Amino acid sequence: MSNLPLTIQVPGKLMIAGEFAVLEPYHNLVVMAVNRFVYATISQNDANRLSLLDFQLLDLEWNYSDNRTNIVTNDERVRFVEEAMTIALNYLKESGITPGKFNLSIKSELDDESGVKYGLGSSAAVVTSVISAILHKFLRNEPSAALIFKLASISHVKTQGNGSGADIAASSYGGWQRYTSFQAEWLANQYKQAGSLTGLLGEDWPYFSVEPIVFPEDVYMCIGWTGKPASTANLVTEIRKLNENNATLYKRFLQGSTDAVEIFLQGFRKKDVDLLLKGTKLNRNVLSALGKNAGVEIETPLLKTLCDLAEQHGGAGKPSGAGGGDCGIAFVPSKEKAEQLMMAWQEVGIKPLEIRPNPHGARVIK
Repeated sequence: MSNLPLTIQVPGKLMIAGEFAVLEPYHNLVVMAVNRFVYATISQNDANRLSLLDFQLLDLEWNYSDNRTNIVTNDERVRFVEEAMTIALNYLKESGITPGKFNLSIKSELDDESGVKYGLGSSAAVVTSVISAILHKFLRNEPSAALIFKLASISHVKTQGNGSGADIAASSYGGWQRYTSFQAEWLANQYKQAGSLTGLLGEDWPYFSVEPIVFPEDVYMCIGWTGKPASTANLVTEIRKLNENNATLYKRFLQGSTDAVEIFLQGFRKKDVDLLLKGTKLNRNVLSALGKNAGVEIETPLLKTLCDLAEQHGGAGKPSGAGGGDCGIAFVPSKEKAEQLMMAWQEVGIKPLEIRPNPHGARVIK
């Protein structure tokens, strides 16, 4: 173990297909790691210190005792980091490792420099960066993506109480992934019952699966920002109410999502652009109907324009993630069409983002 500082780079994410349905058992989602990052730098120190640069929280004192990390501040925004540090340090303790004092500094570039939030998954990427930095620094062997993913998932569910974990999968594994969720309620219950983190990690996680997939070469992806941040948690709550109020409509949505994502994935596997576009259009329609049935606006007027323009340029578009604002994505069959589409977006107030897939998950960069 070196005494030199070590910096971890962790990508953010974009949800591509299968949103909302992924919250139910065995429903596929396609997620992509993006080339916007969170950085965590860790170094041995004579005192335990933490800096969250984006919040201007600098040189905070922290301590670890009785299997808990305590960051000395009244600022609630440290809670994701505090829990992630707890999980990572508890895992080291179970592994028979006692780390010395260290300094941890975290910086995010997922959002715009102006502070605009694009919906690229900051809390999940931050949690993944904390777990990854501590494990890389103190474990005897390099941690696997699976270990980082599972510890970050436990930490995130403990703090947030819900979520699919797809954003953590993107941050941990990188690239394009077909993903099914561990199911937050299952993981929370297993954590309570487990005698140790090591025991929980060794269990079968029956609902969880992740598989790398390869994006077809003959298709171009465009990403547009509609200028309105969305609250995923609020939208998920409203969608879940539909299941309680009208289970038939909710089941119809789940079946529609299954069909759309399967067609989309066939487009990947067969390198068939037409199937990929067909799956995208179907997923858009399924999500739009879900929003209407649940009484929430998944496809805002500007997201509708984004998608309609994509179709006018020979492609297909849909909201990314929970909708209600944030980003939309589009696939078109040529570079020329992609450039024309992005110009058309700009004319109606949609900001094209220079975001690309990132092949790597959490990794040491120096």
